[in-house]
Amino acid sequence: MENYFSNRIQIIAIVVSVLFLLYISRLIIKGKLREEYAIFWVVITFILILFAVWRRGIDIVAELVGVYLAPNLVFTGAIFAILIYLLHLSIVVSNLHEKNKVLTREMALMKKRLENLKKPKKADNHETN
Repeated sequence: MENYFSNRIQIIAIVVSVLFLLYISRLIIKGKLREEYAIFWVVITFILILFAVWRRGIDIVAELVGVYLAPNLVFTGAIFAILIYLLHLSIVVSNLHEKNKVLTREMALMKKRLENLKKPKKADNHETN
């Protein structure tokens, strides 16, 4: 009975990981997810598929790294991956914020120039009268 549940969880993990990979591909094709961000998700999904197929893999990796329990390695790895990804997103947001400030300044200058072009010059009004 235990083997049945173990195989069932393994199959569910593989199917969910493959479906997630297909969903990521769909987002890339539709243009809703840029390739540079999709790489992270594809790599994580392949790691999930690898360890779903290779059941003893996480135990072997944990033993090689010197972690007593494999779930501790999973949680620690997940936390570090999330922190690295959050740092990356913070850098991207900071760059976008700077670009937004530059664009706002340029728009203000363009608006001012456009207003100056639309204003009739006083010298032109006196010449036509």
